[in-house]
Amino acid sequence: MVTNRTFTMLKPDSLEKGNTGAILEKINMAGFKIVAMKQTQMSKRDAETFYAVHRERPFFGDLVEYMTRGPIVAAILEKENAVEDFRTLIGATNPEDAADGTIRKLFATSISENAVHGSDSNENASIEGSFHFSGREIY
Repeated sequence: MVTNRTFTMLKPDSLEKGNTGAILEKINMAGFKIVAMKQTQMSKRDAETFYAVHRERPFFGDLVEYMTRGPIVAAILEKENAVEDFRTLIGATNPEDAADGTIRKLFATSISENAVHGSDSNENASIEGSFHFSGREIY
């Protein structure tokens, strides 16, 4: 099923390095409309819940620590075929493997500090967007 919305988070390293505006510009230039956006900071409980699918993975503790060390920007994006198109725009999880011009190639420094999150399915886009936004926050 193809939908027209996806979820993204600009991770703490993006904000720490001052890359928020440049990343949002790339998102806009790629034709995405921002229908919800806010800067917030995840609590340990938030991060553990959001990334619960990775709970048994060896990197889970480091992921939670990373995602709670500073603010993030959460956003819901709208565009035809949003999930797939956004995954293409952000590039591979490991920036060394990401295509030239992708967000991760330009702004990520490692596989663990990879600048941005993008939903991997339409179902997860809905779940993740609802985690960060109430219905009245989405326009």
